[in-house]
Amino acid sequence: MLIFRLVVGLLLFAGVACFALYIGTGQPAWRHRGLIIIKWTVLAGLAFFAALILERLALLL
Repeated sequence: MLIFRLVVGLLLFAGVACFALYIGTGQPAWRHRGLIIIKWTVLAGLAFFAALILERLALLL
């Protein structure tokens, strides 16, 4: 759990850093990279929490 939180935190930081570089340089490539990083971080988080919920449901049944 700690490793997951660390990885998600670092990925979110990387996404924000990409957006900051986009604002600083004005190059659309940084915005595109930031959107990709944030998108996949959110999807990975949703999949992780779905797995946790399914695990708890399996224990209840």
